[in-house]
Amino acid sequence: MRVLTRLGMGAAALVVAVVGTTIPADALTITQNKAAQTRLNQLGCTAGPVDGRVGAMTQAATVRFQSANRLYQSGQLAGTTYTRLMAATAKRCDVRPVPGATGGGRRIVISQGQNWVWLIDAWGKVVRQGGIIDNPLYLQPGTYRVGAKCGRAAKIRRNTDGGNLYLNNFVRFAPCGIGFHQIPTYKWNGAQIHADWLLGTNARASHGCIRVSKAMSVSIWYFTTIGTRVVVIR
Repeated sequence: MRVLTRLGMGAAALVVAVVGTTIPADALTITQNKAAQTRLNQLGCTAGPVDGRVGAMTQAATVRFQSANRLYQSGQLAGTTYTRLMAATAKRCDVRPVPGATGGGRRIVISQGQNWVWLIDAWGKVVRQGGIIDNPLYLQPGTYRVGAKCGRAAKIRRNTDGGNLYLNNFVRFAPCGIGFHQIPTYKWNGAQIHADWLLGTNARASHGCIRVSKAMSVSIWYFTTIGTRVVVIR
């Protein structure tokens, strides 16, 4: 086991690590946090400002990195996550391979474990991909089809929750009210109920639907027709 050495320097501490060691959870300095934020942004993880402060936005970016690199999704930067992040082999957050065993042909694939969605054309090309917010308690793994369910229309440009929110570009694929839509917006001012940078994490949970960015909701709207397959995996 390699040794991590701390050299006391007054109130601060200089951390010296041998290459290949795992940095313990309490060992990251402000400089290391900045390096991590820079690297997360380079990898398309959307960590926000490089300020050395690990706030909610950096934590969400860390979860996306951990998800893309098959690490435990703790949102914590240090330890194995930091080592993997700074390695040349680190995988990007915004471009991910389509999971296996999801069939072929034109389809949409949802990974609840990765909080991610892929739009795939008839030739197997990924047309678009991105983060989601969902709630796996309501949507079970399986294959579904876009269409009207429970007497409700398949596609509604400006759906509502029956209250103060719009569910824009709503595309229904599972009974009775489960579908894709933009992150809900308030009727009175059009603002989203949470930021795009929370997509791809479990920091929020939907009421069963698949929340996506505005741009992704538009892509799904035009990509789907009645009968489009939606494959949901854990």
